[in-house]
Amino acid sequence: MATVSKITPCLWFDTQAEEAARFYCSVFKQSQFGRISHYPDVGQEIHGRAAGSVLTVEFELEGMPFLALNAGPRFKFDEAISFPLHCQTQEAIDYYWGALPAGTG
Repeated sequence: MATVSKITPCLWFDTQAEEAARFYCSVFKQSQFGRISHYPDVGQEIHGRAAGSVLTVEFELEGMPFLALNAGPRFKFDEAISFPLHCQTQEAIDYYWGALPAGTG
């Protein structure tokens, strides 16, 4: 992941961070799948996650870094945040409209 940014959006998931990152990387042609960190074998009484399960996934879409976090069901992935896509052609709009179904997250 070569891009350095002062701000990295973090997308909160229950357990689907890796799946979501792989999906988004499959949609955007200029993407990179990055490092995966895992929950340690300590702290289960706090985080309730199995040791070795995915904690975070770093990925990059069109030069913008993202972090996907598996942090449980407390906060749901919803439309409270959006990332507008700036497309130059109707073909590009149609591609993303079809590739990113409503409610994707």
